[in-house]
Amino acid sequence: MQKFILPALFLAFTGSTAFAAPVLKAQVSVNHPVITVGDMFEDAGLLAERALFRAPEPGTTGIVSLDAVRAAAAKAGLTDYTQDGLLSVRVERRATVVDTTVLSGLISADLAVRGLLPAGAELHTRFDDPALSYNAEAVETPVTLLALRYQPGAASFSARFQVAGMELPVDVAGSIDLLVEVPHLAASLKAGAVLTPADIEMKRVSLAFADQSGVENFDDLVGKQLRRNSRAGVMLKATDVTEPLAVRRNTEVTVLLRTGPMTLTVVGQSLGDAVTGQPVQVMNSVTRKILNGVATAGGAVEITTAATKLQVAGL
Repeated sequence: MQKFILPALFLAFTGSTAFAAPVLKAQVSVNHPVITVGDMFEDAGLLAERALFRAPEPGTTGIVSLDAVRAAAAKAGLTDYTQDGLLSVRVERRATVVDTTVLSGLISADLAVRGLLPAGAELHTRFDDPALSYNAEAVETPVTLLALRYQPGAASFSARFQVAGMELPVDVAGSIDLLVEVPHLAASLKAGAVLTPADIEMKRVSLAFADQSGVENFDDLVGKQLRRNSRAGVMLKATDVTEPLAVRRNTEVTVLLRTGPMTLTVVGQSLGDAVTGQPVQVMNSVTRKILNGVATAGGAVEITTAATKLQVAGL
């Protein structure tokens, strides 16, 4: 009796666990160029990797008729499947948009690696076709820069890119402008004003223009004095500022004569403008004699020449 019971149980078990027939999908979404049996059917089994037909272009959708599916599946060796009343299948190929922003980023990275992008400079790329846009496969690297032709100092460039999902590379051209932040005057100031950090704002301008103009660094401007009246928004150049005057023309100053531990002071009148450490002549207010000295940070004039020291000492 046992001989008949065991085969019966085996048949019942295997019959309940038989593989289900593949089921045709109503919608298929892929990010590769070939639609496989596994893409088109649920539970495709061992036939999953077999190709059926080409996928549409990245970023596009196609409708495949049931007849086309049946013919392609038969060629792949699949004849037994469930279609659940479907008459067609919607096939979508996912995409990543590659636009001018993405392409510009690759160009900037390439120039940086080649040492052609100065520190602190920002790359501004203008493409001959500003509406450039490609649908690339939705993969980790949707586009690769193959070649870039650009000479420092020349605005024009040409580049070749390989877009994932496209058989042929694409060639683009345009111009490059390198922008750098340079100091500008935040508000209108009169000649003689000493610049503070609040008086300076940073704005981007062309690197070529900045180099030609002789722009100063932010830190080198703070504490400097404007040579002339200047309006708000003007770019500050090296020629616009000078060291602040320690002594001004036709003003009363203290004249110092240092001899050993003794310091003699007299009152004089400055005959010129001078920054700290710069030679300047002063006139003794009592004797009307002309004395030669050097302006100090405190606004005084220190006598430096022996002859002048004798003149002062004899007063």
